[in-house]
Amino acid sequence: MAYLPNTETERAEMLAEIGARSVDELFREVPRHLLGRRLDLPEPLSEPELAAELERLARRNRELARWDCFLGAGIYSRFIPAVVLATIARPEFYTAYTPYQAEASQGYLQTIFEFQSMVAELYDLDVANASMYDGATAVAEGALLAVAHTGRARILAASTLHPEALRVLQTYADGRGAELELLPSSASGTTDLSRAEAALAASPAAVLAVPQPNFFGQLEPVAELMELAHAKGALGLVAADPVAAAVVQPPGAEGADLAAGDGQQLGIPPQLGGPTVGLLACRQELVRRMPGRLVGLTVDSRGGRAYTLTLQTREQHIRRERATSNICTNHALMALAATAYLAKMGSAGLRQVAEISYRRAHRLAQLLSELPGCRLPLPGEFLWEFVLETPLPGAEVCRRLAEEGILAGHPLEGNRILVCATEMSSPGAIDRYRAALLGVVQGARPAEVMA
Repeated sequence: MAYLPNTETERAEMLAEIGARSVDELFREVPRHLLGRRLDLPEPLSEPELAAELERLARRNRELARWDCFLGAGIYSRFIPAVVLATIARPEFYTAYTPYQAEASQGYLQTIFEFQSMVAELYDLDVANASMYDGATAVAEGALLAVAHTGRARILAASTLHPEALRVLQTYADGRGAELELLPSSASGTTDLSRAEAALAASPAAVLAVPQPNFFGQLEPVAELMELAHAKGALGLVAADPVAAAVVQPPGAEGADLAAGDGQQLGIPPQLGGPTVGLLACRQELVRRMPGRLVGLTVDSRGGRAYTLTLQTREQHIRRERATSNICTNHALMALAATAYLAKMGSAGLRQVAEISYRRAHRLAQLLSELPGCRLPLPGEFLWEFVLETPLPGAEVCRRLAEEGILAGHPLEGNRILVCATEMSSPGAIDRYRAALLGVVQGARPAEVMA
């Protein structure tokens, strides 16, 4: 432990305080084969040598902008206005952490308040927080909120939720002693209404969690599912794409009590899948069970506008067993990026992003489904993400198109690929995708097909 700046006297005092006679005794419960291992590290470098090495490694990366990108599956390539990056680059924001001292953090607190306000408006619900790590944990926290509110320990979730959200939800449910039950999908790729109704009638459930759109890009019958849940005393939770909420009915308008989502599309680059920021909103009557931080607007002693943390029921402030969560961050920098993005785009701009993405995705789907051996296996409505079935295994198609500089999508089981088009998918990129895929399914190189 040479890296610890403690003297031998200080170590002896600490060992005596906890009743250990030596450092070896302190770590006696750790298996011996895990102790004392040396890491095979290279010799240390000087600062210029280290900078050169990092630059060498960075040159091995291929920037996303150099690909024709049709990847989605929860992380999306979208345009980010310059003002977003300029805002989050300000040192008073990127060095800030926790705004406990309201008198010294008014600007920081205001950005969080604006973030909450915009998310609540986007989802058409009363209150939003600013403490979720990502979409998956937001879904899980929303489900546990419903468990605490209803006193029921059964969670129903659509099997069409993002697989990562389902895994996180299972982990959270196990930790709280709750039961997670998945609802099957119908032939159209959306949640089966009759099976959902039967599951709700079988035993009291705390919440019914459904996506909009679902992992396969299909639009779910959210209003009908929320009605079924409420009829049996369960809350309704919608895992809602924030951009989709600009063109389809938002969760609140569909009867949802809770809405969760991932804010990556709102001004945050893909950056290898993270970090992002989670979104969570609820109806007013659930606000005291909302996990994480909430910023409120009040008036100071001179009558001026003032922002402060409110309803602080996190584990740092009260007994752990009574806390609404143990979230220890609000991902403030990512939340600020989303706030700057939404402020810049406005409702009209966000709707335009969604409409362009919709048109380009449907054009791409039409072109690809006309190729030999290709089809769209799911008949339901989609926005900008869809499942494509090809004559070859999906992973093989994605690998071969990657050789042509095209990220074809996310390979699914068998011969299927989850394809996504956004406002960043240019008409030229769409044509190149079609030509490249045609070459693959015909066994020819794309250049030969185009010639």
